[in-house]
Amino acid sequence: MKFSEKQVKDIVALKESLIEQINRHQESIEMLEKNIVLLDSSLIDSSFTKASQLERKNDIQKPKIGEKPVVNSIPIKRGNDGKIIANAFITPKQVSIVLDNEVEISADTPPFKSFFLDRIIGEMKKKDSTEAENGKIQKESIIDYIINKNGSDIREIIIRNYRQKERINELINTAGWSLTRMLENINK
Repeated sequence: MKFSEKQVKDIVALKESLIEQINRHQESIEMLEKNIVLLDSSLIDSSFTKASQLERKNDIQKPKIGEKPVVNSIPIKRGNDGKIIANAFITPKQVSIVLDNEVEISADTPPFKSFFLDRIIGEMKKKDSTEAENGKIQKESIIDYIINKNGSDIREIIIRNYRQKERINELINTAGWSLTRMLENINK
């Protein structure tokens, strides 16, 4: 089917208009998502024991010779109904986020990679890499993660070398937000 020159111009103008609208809406969506993260963090902070308070309560204790370290567990709850979807186990060296057995989420479900892995952990990794290049930390101390799966479903996220107590809250809060969004995306 051939289009007239005017029809082609109208189609191109329509396409440009749609692209402009998509970009405008994408910016709005990103801003809304950031606001949701802040709200979720506030809600989660009010229902969690903050990681910065854990050591004051001696929940993470140094092991005696021949003993395993005592690990603190923090429940990660779904944002909309408060159902526990995972537990975070914190040791001085790593945070392990173990999903509840009933939760089945593929690692390909958004926003896991784009938000949690790339934006949150990725930014921490960039900062650590810069510090390693400047000699402030050892290369072995750069934050890293491992995703343990059962088939394509995530079972556990292990984050090593979080190094800073402040990062624990951010990792747990954003993991909770990401997992909640992933479950919502599955149920659409």
